[in-house]
Amino acid sequence: MSQPIPSTEYAAVRDGGAGLFDLSSRGRIQVSGAEVVMFLNGLITNDVKTLAVNSWMPAAFPNVQGRLLAAVRVLHRDDGFLIDTESATRDSVLKLLERFILAGDFRVADITGDAALLSLQGKKATDVLRSVLGDEAAQVEHQQVANAQVGNGNRVNVIRATHTAEDGFDLFVDANAAGNLRDLLTGAGAQVVGPEVLETLRIEAGIARYGIDMDETNVVSETNLDDAVSFTKGCYVGQEIIARIRYRGHVAKKLTGLIVNGDATLESGAGILSADEKEIGRVTSFTFSPQLKQIIALGYVKYDFLPPGTKVKIVSGEKEFPATVTDLPFVRGSWYAE
Repeated sequence: MSQPIPSTEYAAVRDGGAGLFDLSSRGRIQVSGAEVVMFLNGLITNDVKTLAVNSWMPAAFPNVQGRLLAAVRVLHRDDGFLIDTESATRDSVLKLLERFILAGDFRVADITGDAALLSLQGKKATDVLRSVLGDEAAQVEHQQVANAQVGNGNRVNVIRATHTAEDGFDLFVDANAAGNLRDLLTGAGAQVVGPEVLETLRIEAGIARYGIDMDETNVVSETNLDDAVSFTKGCYVGQEIIARIRYRGHVAKKLTGLIVNGDATLESGAGILSADEKEIGRVTSFTFSPQLKQIIALGYVKYDFLPPGTKVKIVSGEKEFPATVTDLPFVRGSWYAE
């Protein structure tokens, strides 16, 4: 695998600046109605009943076997709930929700095309955001939603969020105001960052991506979505399996980090072997980390081999590459400095 020189885009995020990402390809679905909390609470892993207006929570849509159908963020706004999910799961989330439209006062609208999502990431993200949207937006607390305006009174919902292990904010705005907001943010010093650099940053941050690092074959508990699950709420689809795993003690395998020793040419799905050649997992994502100057990978590893420092081998093609299991994230940026 080649070892590229860090780009200005990468450096803007990692080296104390602010990077600007366009995440509008993600799906955004609005749900509302008198019975929205009841229906939504029966479908996701977190407890919507505890979610106050102008706050948000991570959640997952599992199936009856407790396997992951989608990872989402649920924002409680004054006009209902906004569900944000990856582009790969937009259609499946929409179908899961639309089944209940005729069952009661429950309304669903796909607003992906009507709303944009921009993200500021980096140590200076707070300063950039403050100069554009003001103190209230820049001081938004974790799990809270701040409301600001841009242009001719266009609403912007602001949440504290990281996609890179650096401090950051996600900005939900009407699509027709996104260009103006983007120009204001870049004018205040943000550097536009493309999807290839984001991919490297998110792997360094240990953040799983649906369709690559997790899918419907994975039980929710395997995917490091612990914050997305409530173990005190009432019944929901897949609850029995997810709760059983928790109280049994652990999952059979879990997503973890792998640092590859030396240069290597990896492929998605490459096998992971123990020191005595037993198959113990598979690689899902990999990249060269400019920060660590090493090749790093995400992968599923059997429980007994999860302790950091465990020596393993990655088999890619016909070659074996030594690697070491490590905790996630690989890079602990400014998000962890608070």
